[in-house]
Amino acid sequence: MLTRIRNSQKAYREIVFIPYSKIKGKIASILKEEGYIYNYIIEGKKLYIYIKYFKGKPVIENLKIISKQSLRIYKRKHEIIKVANGLGTAIISTSKGIMTDRAARKIGIGGEIICTIF
Repeated sequence: MLTRIRNSQKAYREIVFIPYSKIKGKIASILKEEGYIYNYIIEGKKLYIYIKYFKGKPVIENLKIISKQSLRIYKRKHEIIKVANGLGTAIISTSKGIMTDRAARKIGIGGEIICTIF
């Protein structure tokens, strides 16, 4: 999902089609809440993401996948670092669901670092 978004931004596309799952839907809702995408629509088993641009450049400058299928990266609550000195966002999969790094620090739980965005 994240690679498709990154590649679509490089091609300056406005809409990205992704097969839907609950995890991808939650990540899309976090991206919308944080202001990285305009909107997302779920139609059956399809997820459409509307990419956001500002002055001709994508809003997401850097999207880095941290935890991969071959190597999972977990951090405790006190090990979660701020992305770009607090200007960016990390998406974390916790026991309470998928959330941002700020929300995980506020609740006081750690988890698997999915990606960082700024």
